[in-house]
Amino acid sequence: MKVHSTNYTNVLITPSEDSKAAFSMMPSTSGTIGAVQFDMLQASPYTLTGDDLLIAVLATRKSIPQEEWADLRAEIFSKGQPCTRVSPLVKTMGWALHHDANSRIAMIDVGTKEYAALNADDNVRKIHGMRNKRR
Repeated sequence: MKVHSTNYTNVLITPSEDSKAAFSMMPSTSGTIGAVQFDMLQASPYTLTGDDLLIAVLATRKSIPQEEWADLRAEIFSKGQPCTRVSPLVKTMGWALHHDANSRIAMIDVGTKEYAALNADDNVRKIHGMRNKRR
């Protein structure tokens, strides 16, 4: 059986081109996908891969015990899943997501020197977050 993945390597996902956020914002409502992603990535930068984040957010929001996460992972990744390009962090909150050489993710404030350095680095591929609306 094919196992799908949402992981990127050496990629900077920049805010969606049609994001209304002028700067990186904190989530306004707790418990949403964006808020759970924000909390996890803020607490532990460069710890989770895209796959890990997807499972952790889903399991947290559905109160699935950690001992069941392996089964959840097998079920979820038996089919293709949306990647971090559709994250509310990049689509509506104005954050960038950096996937390092080990596919681990950190949330990057677009107003920082760190973002400017990553955006200027030719070894890091840049991809916009998915648009909110079709053209």
